[in-house]
Order: sequence, then C-alpha cells, then structure tokens
Amino acid sequence: MQAGRRYTFFQTANWTRKYIFWFVVVDSIPVVLYQVFQVEWLRIPWQPLSLIGIAVAFYLGFKNNSSYERTWEARKIWGGIVNTSRAFTVMVREYINNEAAVEQQEETALLELRRQVVHRHVAWLRAMTIELRKYQPWEHNASNDKVGRKILGTEYRPERFDELKPYLSAEDHAYILGKGNRSSHLLSLQTRQLMVLRQQGLIEHFRHLQLQTQITEMYTLQGKSERIKNFPFPRQYATINYFFVVLFLILLPFGMVDVFTEHGGGGWWVWLAIPFSVVSSWVFWMMEMIGEYSENPFEGLYNDVPITDIAISIEIDIRQMLEETDLPQRTPPMGDLKVVV
Repeated sequence: MQAGRRYTFFQTANWTRKYIFWFVVVDSIPVVLYQVFQVEWLRIPWQPLSLIGIAVAFYLGFKNNSSYERTWEARKIWGGIVNTSRAFTVMVREYINNEAAVEQQEETALLELRRQVVHRHVAWLRAMTIELRKYQPWEHNASNDKVGRKILGTEYRPERFDELKPYLSAEDHAYILGKGNRSSHLLSLQTRQLMVLRQQGLIEHFRHLQLQTQITEMYTLQGKSERIKNFPFPRQYATINYFFVVLFLILLPFGMVDVFTEHGGGGWWVWLAIPFSVVSSWVFWMMEMIGEYSENPFEGLYNDVPITDIAISIEIDIRQMLEETDLPQRTPPMGDLKVVV
C-alpha cells in the first residue's frame, strides 16, 4: 500500500495515461464533426445527459463504498491477527512449564519447545501471505500489474514456501508441502503439539484450553481473509457499473458540445468542450478505477493491505518476547510510490 502522504499528480496521471489519451481522441471527434464538418445534429441536450451522470455517480458511490469496506475489513482482520499473535505468544511463553509435568524438563528444553511453537506460528503468518497472493481470475493481471508484482516481490510462486524452512522442522515442512491449504495445516500441527504437551503435563489442562481457543481464533481470522480473497465483489454490480460509466463517457462530449455552443453562440467556444470533456471523463474513470482496485485487498499491488509488512512486524514483536535477537528487518517503503507490501 502507499505509505507516503499521497500519490503525486504525476503518479496519478501516469497511472491513467492511456485512458487520458483515449479521452482526448474520443472527446475530440464530436467537436470536430460539429465544428469542421457542420454535423449539427450531434448536439445532445445537457438535461437528459445530466440525469444519466447523476445515476452513474450514485452507482459509483455505492461501488466505491462497498470496495472500501472490503479493504477496511481486510485491515481489521489483520489487526486481529496482530492481537491474537501477541496473546498466543505470551501464553506459550508462560504456560509451557514444569508445574504439572509428568517428567521434569530442563529449562533449555522448555525454551526449545516454546521456540518451536512460536516459530511455527511465524511460519503460519508467512504461509498466509504467500497463499493470499495467489492470482484469481477476477484480479488485475495486465502487463503493468505483472511488472508491479515483480517489483514489489508479491508474485505467487510455489517455491516461495521454501522461506518457511528456517521456522519448521524438516518433517513439518515436508508435511505441509503435501497439503493444499498449507497455512491451515500449520495450525493443525500446532494443535497436535499442544495436545502432546498437555499429555506430558507441560501445559496444564485449563491453560491448554486457552491456547486452543487462540488457535481457533486464528482459524477464524484466516477464514475471513480467505473469504475476501476467494469471493469477488459481485460481478453483476461490477459489470453494470462499468457499462454505465462507459456509456456516460461516450455521450458526455456530445452534451458538452451543446453546452458550449449555447454559451458562446458557436465559434471558438465549442472547442472548449474537448478539455472539459477530457477532465470530466478522467474524474469519472478515476472513481471507477479506484473502486475496482479496492475490491481485491490481497492481490499484491500498490493499493493492497500490506500483509507482508504486518507479518514481519508481528514476527519481530513475538520473537522478542522469547528474547531472540536474530530478527528480520522491516522493509522500508520502496520505490517512487513509497509502497509497503
């Protein structure tokens, strides 16, 4: 996501440069036909066109609000993951002990057990960031989007699961590679190990239930993330909105010809219809694009929720709770857009 104060005007214009070019071309045609070739019937009264514009604006507002809700919900979900991760780590650090142990363990062995559980949780976070970046058919995948993913390092590749090796045993890593939803099976491994520790008396029964409640909450938060990722903004709304906007932008320059013809009585005034049509078209199309790119907060582009950065922040925080010092560094905002991923 953009981590600076705002996008610059140049960055915004560059994002829509090909559309601006088409607006100049399309919006010039009615003016040239009217003024040069005297095709006067091309004038469309502004009143019916304004009714269409009002309807399009309301529909754009509905779509953008709905798209924003998807992005904001995704951010709230990952805020919940932050809180749950901290609570889970503190419980692991304090609850795995010798108080009710069947066989007493050395403190170094207890530290290693805590480290295994916490590191597996880090692997779960990283696995989720990889899985949530899988491309879906309704997401953006034009050539510039592919380049953007490569620049940001958010493109999905199966070999990226090798990044989990430092956090898992060889047995656990091989196990999850044979599964479809690898992050959910990491939680399954957590449950299995906690049950073993409960049977050994290294976690007291009531405390084991509390830890399992946290894992259940992680399943819930993961499922909510997957719901946003795997269920698109309803296609009927996205399709109709697109058609309405395109229809309005096609009719707009014809209405502008009528407005500036009436205002100036003809002559050079009618040429002002071109820049005003271009600016108006650009405003409406920008609103359409903002809504469209806000629909998918996990697609790995510039306006996403920065789940990689959040995951690294969580990792640093929870590993410090175990007094670990060999920690990853947070990635600073990159590129001219000051993006965090």
